Amino acid sequence: MTASLFQSKAWQSAWWDTWGHQAGFKLVRKWDGKVSGLYESNYRLKGVLPVRSLQFVGTSYRELRTPRTEYNRFCEENSGGKELVDAMESLLEERSWTEAVFKDLRTGSSEVSALVTIAATRGWAFRITSSDHGYAVNTVGCFTDYIGSLGAKSRLRLYNRRKIFESLGQVQECNLWPDSTDQFFAELNRFHLARWQKKCVTEKSLEFHKRFLSRIVHEGGRPVLSVIYCNKKVVSVLYNVWFEGVVYNIQAGFEEGFHPKLSLGSLHLGYAIEDAFSNPDTTSFDLLAGQGKREDYKARFSTVNYQFVSIMLVKSVLFRALYWMRG
Repeated sequence: MTASLFQSKAWQSAWWDTWGHQAGFKLVRKWDGKVSGLYESNYRLKGVLPVRSLQFVGTSYRELRTPRTEYNRFCEENSGGKELVDAMESLLEERSWTEAVFKDLRTGSSEVSALVTIAATRGWAFRITSSDHGYAVNTVGCFTDYIGSLGAKSRLRLYNRRKIFESLGQVQECNLWPDSTDQFFAELNRFHLARWQKKCVTEKSLEFHKRFLSRIVHEGGRPVLSVIYCNKKVVSVLYNVWFEGVVYNIQAGFEEGFHPKLSLGSLHLGYAIEDAFSNPDTTSFDLLAGQGKREDYKARFSTVNYQFVSIMLVKSVLFRALYWMRG
């Protein structure tokens, strides 16, 4: 697997510039556009016991809520076996830490196997703190074949009910990058407030997204802040970014209750997936990890699924006992 959008210099540097300069954070390995950066943070467990935590840039186990950074990795793709174990062991040994928390590694990767080996060799506790499924659509081939492979209900939601939607008025799709970025995120927040009773993008995370989007262009990325209008009213938004042959679907929002027979979010995804199939420089539409509010819609639309696992290593006997008691 080649480096993902989340290991790009744009994503990693934007995250660090937004959240990395607070008290207790120290960068210990910089990103290079291929592998994740690493940093140390210092906090007090239960407000009492001092903890030094080693983590990937783009992630925060206890202290921050930030956009999710997936496909994290220590080393480049061709690393493996004893060479990888030695490199990771050396990196972990040279730092003084209480816990090392590595979020969203690909399950079955050589890096996960190396962490298991290192923990066993060193006598460190090894914990899986979470796991999650991710989904993608292979866009090499014909869109009509893909649509035909879906179940009847999924085909209706993603494609067949376009005729109903387009009969309701003038339908127009626009990319608001780069001239109307603030408008796009305002619309995304509007839909999320109605659906989840909270904003999707805070003032702080808006800084991050704007930094990231302006920087990813210099690495060949193409932001697509897609908005669908019906009769000149915004009814759906998709936050997509094309990078090295993959379209990453980072966020979405839509008007609920627009029409009893329509799922605007699914229809908008259908347009975006069809566009990915039509572009010869695109091989995949990545729906990323996570589920919908009422159903795992990504599983219905995907042709590829994968799994992420988050791992914690703990050195201290005291902290191993405390974490075990906490579950």
